[in-house]
Amino acid sequence: MEEVDGAEAVGWVRDRNAETLAALTGGERFAALRTEIRQVLDADYRIPYPGWRGDRFYYGFWRDAAHPRGVWRRTTLDQYRRREPEWDVLLDVDALAAEEGESWVWGGVTVLRPGYRRCLISLSRGGADATVIREFDLGRREFVAGGFSLSEAKSAAGWIDADHIYVATDFGPGSLTTSGYPRVAKRWRRGTPLAEAEVVYEARPDDVTVYASHDPTPGFRRDFVGRHLDFYRSENFLLTEAGERIRIPVPADAAWDVHREWLVIRLRSPWRVAGLTHPAGALLATRFDAFLAGERELTPLFRPDEQTALSYHVWTRNHLILATLVDVRSRFTVLTPGETGWRREPLAGVPSNEHSRLVETDPELGDEYLLASEGFLQPATLRLGEVGGPVEVLKQEPASFDAGNLAVRQGFATSADGTRVPYFLVGPEPTTTGPTLLTGYGGYEIPMTPDYDGAIGCGWLARGGTYVVANIRGGGEYGPRWHHAAMRENRRRAYEDFAAVAWDLVAQGITTPAQLGIEGGSNGGLLMGVMLTRFPALFGAIVAQVPVLDMRRYHRLLAGASWMAEYGDPDRAEDWSYLREYSPYHNIRSGLAYPPLLLVTSTRDDRVHPGHARKMAARLREHGHDVTYYENVEGGHGGAVDNEQSAFIWALMLEFLWRKLTPMGPGVPRQSAPAVSEQAQVSER
Repeated sequence: MEEVDGAEAVGWVRDRNAETLAALTGGERFAALRTEIRQVLDADYRIPYPGWRGDRFYYGFWRDAAHPRGVWRRTTLDQYRRREPEWDVLLDVDALAAEEGESWVWGGVTVLRPGYRRCLISLSRGGADATVIREFDLGRREFVAGGFSLSEAKSAAGWIDADHIYVATDFGPGSLTTSGYPRVAKRWRRGTPLAEAEVVYEARPDDVTVYASHDPTPGFRRDFVGRHLDFYRSENFLLTEAGERIRIPVPADAAWDVHREWLVIRLRSPWRVAGLTHPAGALLATRFDAFLAGERELTPLFRPDEQTALSYHVWTRNHLILATLVDVRSRFTVLTPGETGWRREPLAGVPSNEHSRLVETDPELGDEYLLASEGFLQPATLRLGEVGGPVEVLKQEPASFDAGNLAVRQGFATSADGTRVPYFLVGPEPTTTGPTLLTGYGGYEIPMTPDYDGAIGCGWLARGGTYVVANIRGGGEYGPRWHHAAMRENRRRAYEDFAAVAWDLVAQGITTPAQLGIEGGSNGGLLMGVMLTRFPALFGAIVAQVPVLDMRRYHRLLAGASWMAEYGDPDRAEDWSYLREYSPYHNIRSGLAYPPLLLVTSTRDDRVHPGHARKMAARLREHGHDVTYYENVEGGHGGAVDNEQSAFIWALMLEFLWRKLTPMGPGVPRQSAPAVSEQAQVSER
């Protein structure tokens, strides 16, 4: 099952897919649902969110029915303000894929600054994390013959100047870490073989990866190199023109960035410096050159409290904008450095009753910002503002589903250890008992925040379902303390939090266990696997996408070694002792009543190995449990590469849940095999 393209595994996947398609996709309801979701995903009224590259153009990548793989394009602000802007198409990925006979998927772009004439474009085959990188001429709208080019790998590349780039890639044997990422960073000069590029820094084999970057800001040009020791810790250096590496002495687990003369440090753990202890979650500022020279005059810009956490920060040319969460509700503050300290004021244009996020700033050119605001029931609005200046609405989406009888409220459940766990509930008003879909993530300090989801809206809410988002520990809703509380040996707290939200929904009469479905992906797929094996009586159906499920071998599969800081090292007896307690693959039991499970993964996922889902499905089948399986050939870790695939997978999941949680419609035939012994099912594979 771990041989991705092995003949036996591919045959098994083909058979499971055929069973699932026959069971779920033949009815009129599925066809209508898929069509409706596809129309939402392809709709022309969607906001074409732009990116700024420093040359005053509004860049964007766009997919629709006519361009399923998408076009990279740009326009001016005056054009962007129009209902139907005139776009200058720079690259048509569909045309390129047809011309080259490849399943190309857009992977991003890095534009040369200053000049803005050349860029490095990343393209993946089938949506994988591994990409090819090619130099592209923006004026000629074509790839540069003989330009910078990298073969398929999990590479990183960035401009130094028009004739030099930093590159970290697969240089051959010994050049990758155990996580499968680059271990060596080099400076590559145009016109020379990659093999002759100069090594600027090397990480260790058991690090996660290496990096090298260049800051082209006039008057503050700097180069940085470093290594990521694990998912949260790094060692960082300023690289001088003479090749000297000067260590940046911030805590290993701190996040930091440099903007002009300023160094900003975001703490993940308490830091005692110059006689003061700064708490985890704090944000500190100091002058970069003075800090490297040994001065430790640090200005606290943010300190967390029980309800408030720093979500992220971004720079404009002259200001620092803090995005915070107060009980998972967004707030923004503008900080301006001056002779007497940092002045604070609210960011203009932020609605109080919606969740907002900063889409873009341009720290080199000015103090403008793009702000997107939306809610579970409020379609997105995009505003253009300037710190200290006016704010205008640039784009506003219409509704994609009828929310007339729906309402949103926030609830708090009490977890097993007494912790108060927030969640958002979206559903009919007044409240009725019925089919409910609960989702969560709970890992890597990533918060689950409100958003307007057309697929959920038309495919679940508009059909009478209730939708719930759980803000469990392990996420970033309350900063590092919320994350640390469910790391490694404390992972069970995230699962207890999710179960507590489920119990609370039942206790309030929102739903019943038989009508409660749950869904999650990646680390959220691990959450789903634990719910299946530890809390099966709580749920009527479960969907797990691109899931992590085998906690004995996860660190040996693809990028899994990079996650050991989050979960633990299964090769250490003390870590395996707690991983074994919840590893879904190792906790399947015969004779228990598990809710029906749908597993969705991708053959081309080169981050979370599809073997996790394959092995879980096979073992559940062996024990006679109700499991449905679908593996998309393309998709990478995102599960789908275009709107057609996304609509199909969404329709598949929602149709599965609707059939299992409501009495109407035919059931899904069981994909199972005769049970095996208890001894066989607990063996390690």
